[in-house]
Amino acid sequence: MVPYSENASNTDDKSNSHPPFRNPNFEHRSIVSSKKKVWRGLKQIVALERAATWPPDAVLYSSIDAPPPFKPAKRYSDISGLPALYTDPMTKLRYANAEEFARIRKLPMDIVSGLLELRKASSIVG
Repeated sequence: MVPYSENASNTDDKSNSHPPFRNPNFEHRSIVSSKKKVWRGLKQIVALERAATWPPDAVLYSSIDAPPPFKPAKRYSDISGLPALYTDPMTKLRYANAEEFARIRKLPMDIVSGLLELRKASSIVG
């Protein structure tokens, strides 16, 4: 075991030296000033971008267009929400298994049209 006095002298040497990447005179901005930092929401950022005058070739947050995705959109069952591999040709509802198919065929047409509206699919004509 090392005596306490030797430990104290070793720690003093380390505490006096600071890492080379750290500025010993640094003080955090919130400690230096009494102002609180105001956080802006997305709507405020977009509104500020629209109000400012920008050169025509500037890339702004609202002007970034994403390319279409390479993967096709996943299809989910209209009844259970599980990944759907099948579509009923009569009602155009998607289903995941035979039990859901039987249940879809028993549904009245107003419920079927309501489910299609929830999915934002065109209503069936029949």
